[in-house]
Amino acid sequence: MDVLNKLTTLFQQALETREPSINLLDSFVDHWKGITNYYIETTDESRPVKQTDIPWRLKQMLDILVYEEKQQDVEETGACMEYLLQHKILETLCTLGKAQYPPGMRQQVLLFFSKVLSQIQKPILHIINVYRPVQKLIRLCALPSSQTEKEEVHFLFAVCSRVKKDPYVLNYILETTKEEQLQRSSSVSEDSLDEGSSGASSPGSPSSSLTPTHNSSQPGIIQVLMQLGKSQKCRVALRAMECVLLLVSVPQEETAKLLAEETPLCDLLAQRLCELYGNIPTTLHPTDLHSYPLKEWRTPEPTAECVEESPPFPAQEHVDRFFCWLDYCDQLIAEAPKILGAKLSKALHQQWLTAVIQPHLLQMSEVGILVHTALLSCAVRYVSSPALLQELLLFLLGSDTHHEQRKDTPPHTHTLRYHLIEHCDHISDEISITTLRMFEELLKKPDRNILNNLVLRNLESRSYRLHGSGEERPAAESDLLEESEDLEEDPFFPDSEFSGSESLLSLSREERRSSSRTQIAETVNSFLCLVPQEAKTTQHVQGAGYDTYVHDALKSLKECSAASVEWGWPDTPKPIDASSSSTDFYEGHFLKVLFNRLTRILEQPYELNLQVTSVLSRLALFPHPHLHEYLLDPYISLSPGARSLFSTLVRVIGELMQRIQHIPNFTQRLILVRRQLMGLEEDALMDHATLLKGVIVLEEFCKELAAIAFVKLPLGDQELLSAYSP
Repeated sequence: MDVLNKLTTLFQQALETREPSINLLDSFVDHWKGITNYYIETTDESRPVKQTDIPWRLKQMLDILVYEEKQQDVEETGACMEYLLQHKILETLCTLGKAQYPPGMRQQVLLFFSKVLSQIQKPILHIINVYRPVQKLIRLCALPSSQTEKEEVHFLFAVCSRVKKDPYVLNYILETTKEEQLQRSSSVSEDSLDEGSSGASSPGSPSSSLTPTHNSSQPGIIQVLMQLGKSQKCRVALRAMECVLLLVSVPQEETAKLLAEETPLCDLLAQRLCELYGNIPTTLHPTDLHSYPLKEWRTPEPTAECVEESPPFPAQEHVDRFFCWLDYCDQLIAEAPKILGAKLSKALHQQWLTAVIQPHLLQMSEVGILVHTALLSCAVRYVSSPALLQELLLFLLGSDTHHEQRKDTPPHTHTLRYHLIEHCDHISDEISITTLRMFEELLKKPDRNILNNLVLRNLESRSYRLHGSGEERPAAESDLLEESEDLEEDPFFPDSEFSGSESLLSLSREERRSSSRTQIAETVNSFLCLVPQEAKTTQHVQGAGYDTYVHDALKSLKECSAASVEWGWPDTPKPIDASSSSTDFYEGHFLKVLFNRLTRILEQPYELNLQVTSVLSRLALFPHPHLHEYLLDPYISLSPGARSLFSTLVRVIGELMQRIQHIPNFTQRLILVRRQLMGLEEDALMDHATLLKGVIVLEEFCKELAAIAFVKLPLGDQELLSAYSP
């Protein structure tokens, strides 16, 4: 073994000490002449290229170029590279590849170009005798019935990797008109065109700053990549998409501006999204999308074994392809410089949201509204890039910031926003549920404009409060609390739940009035005591206690607080302006519809009630003082005609008390329905089932609001939450 190692070392030293410039060039020229002689001497035009020595000679030429570069100084151009450039070898190879002579030659040319671009380290794409054949070879990619897609996409990946490394070379691979090519040629000095007799120009030369205009009559690299992105070969399509991602993630603003303004990139991406969206059949059922998991764009296509299995729901393949592409666009926008991300977001807004989705949402067909609202809800859930989210919000909610008026209807308000909110109170319960889900997804997005648009702009003046009522709650207890003097006996708020902490409810009345903890206790119990005793089922069902709601509320509050920490919300309510006292308070279109739905909780389907209360609970969790006061303070004195969440619940409870009197064995029936909903009893037809389910939702909603009020304790009372920390 030692002898073999010594011999290897001697051979290596001999190779390194010979005259590389002369020997390498002679060898390089011999291999090139061997290729050209084949075309002179051969008579069999049908012989495949793999049965000739052309692939071997191309490999030897590549190895020589790579070896030569390693032996040269950084600023020098090797003799073999000079020969390749002067004799336009790449141009000749491109012509041979286009002619497919011998058969399979295009594949060999693509491989050679790919390896030259990826293995030669010095910048070469700015050289005219390199970028022109590269342009021509790009035009040979993605042709119909192509048999070289794999090689094409590897070649394009090599080109895009070069652009990622040296962004200025994008100027040299985009298509230009003949007039602009002539203009470029005339504006470049002779030394820059013929640097070292190689036809190279440096990155700092005048030619490198020229920006070509896209020539739509010729397919450029963007069109080619987009076409390969539609390939039936999964790996080819993914590689093409990665190529585009390489281009758009170049941080230089000049490159981003070039892609945004001088190529059809944004329009082609938006067109593809519209195409995939249009393939989704309207027979799709919205319930299939309610828990639809996002399929990321890099997710591989299912294997043959998986394809044989039936999909979870019909048309899932079309849904997957659409959301994969949406996820892809979302990532492109997130990684692109601002100018390019904004251009692509606007293209998606105009071509997909406004031109395709909006007509479906405003149509009369309930089936169409239902499907497209469910798809839009999923889109809201998964969009994360700030630029696309802004366009999505502009599309859904508009840009109005003034206080809403009761008379506001289109065209005096944002048309789509108005109709979507109206859909929350649609004659079709399914449309209402699906639209409410969409708004709940909106409320989970990290953008303060959503809360401002839907709710906060109408609460800004606090005109829901009776003028002169003061900032403090009245000394007198509410009627509901007077009916239950011994609040510590409430089964939903026992002392034991505080795990050793001082019970809020064991304080005397005088102490409670002077304690901030007492105010929290009174608020909590105001919600817990709303539902009459005969309509409560928690004590009869295991695992439905109030403490469960505290755990959930604490977790959700942390999420909402983290999302809104940078929104600049005040810690205390804004002082009431005396001029606002004459203002007729209007809670706004969104809260109006939610409150109207809440008043009908005893006559609506169970699933709809759950969704209405879920949206209201989400709103109550946000730590804005006006929102907290309006939704969670039972003691505010309301201005004439105004209503709050608590006052709306009081009216519902009043209606419930009247209905209870006409239902025999009400409590027993209520417990049975509760057990059926929990899967502890078999479902069976029952009189007043809708009302009974509504009562159960009402009870749970009141407990949830009580838990939210509890976890939103003042900072000094946070130790009380220790018993509930998950």
